[in-house]
Amino acid sequence: MKDGKFVVLCVDDDKDILDALRMVLEKNDYIMLEADSAEQGLKVYQASRPDFIIVDLMMEEVDAGRNFVKELKLLHNEAPIYMLSSVGDSLTANVNFSDLGLTGVFQKPIDINTLLTTLKVKLK
Repeated sequence: MKDGKFVVLCVDDDKDILDALRMVLEKNDYIMLEADSAEQGLKVYQASRPDFIIVDLMMEEVDAGRNFVKELKLLHNEAPIYMLSSVGDSLTANVNFSDLGLTGVFQKPIDINTLLTTLKVKLK
């Protein structure tokens, strides 16, 4: 938390996704930090220790998102981590997302109401 607002780190290599998330999050009184790669995301994470993390499954490398989550676990992350993926529905049907170190999965395109409801429930 910073200045009384929850901090959300969004890691995605799609600038349009980041811009859309920023509009929604800032309009709803969250602080958004962003990174366009897993490597940059780790640096931002270490500098800020955000309250909530959203990470794209497939960025510069196919497993970049999963590797990012593994690195967060090694850093003893306690913030909820949600994967943002175009394969979200099939991922949750075929894989136990908690085994991947995730709190949950958001389907692209992200439903704004689902995002905001999840933030309110997870950040108390």
